[in-house]
Amino acid sequence: MNTGSDAPGEVTVPSDGAEVGEANSGQHEHEGLGSRAPEFVKERRLLHVSWQVGVFVVGLAVVAAGVVMLPLPGPGWVVIFGGMAIWATEFVWAQLVLRWTKRKVTEAAQRALDPRVRRRNIVLTSIGLVVVGVLVGVYVWKFGFVMPWKIENQ
Repeated sequence: MNTGSDAPGEVTVPSDGAEVGEANSGQHEHEGLGSRAPEFVKERRLLHVSWQVGVFVVGLAVVAAGVVMLPLPGPGWVVIFGGMAIWATEFVWAQLVLRWTKRKVTEAAQRALDPRVRRRNIVLTSIGLVVVGVLVGVYVWKFGFVMPWKIENQ
């Protein structure tokens, strides 16, 4: 998907013979993609590759921290998307993944605002809370309720 140039604002010529000004379905989708490194970095190939390696390593560290936070306490998904945003400052594939993710989150938010879906979610949440309450009640009835700081037999 990268045209070989990371310079912003460059126009690609479609290979199917269509005019550049015509509305192509995929052309609008790829606007604004590419490296956001400073110009003096992009002018020097070695410096730009070093910059990309640095961005990749920092993004990888952030994504790895987010993956560790998934089973542990912490905002795992938020940190993973933060790492993707770091990668998206330099890599087209990450920019496309981030755009796709934003679109899917927006669609899910719109679906969640649908009154029927909200009513269904409220009903399912209520049923889940009743089930959890019954299970906690059965546990307390069967084993009793003892606070940890009042344990007498150690």
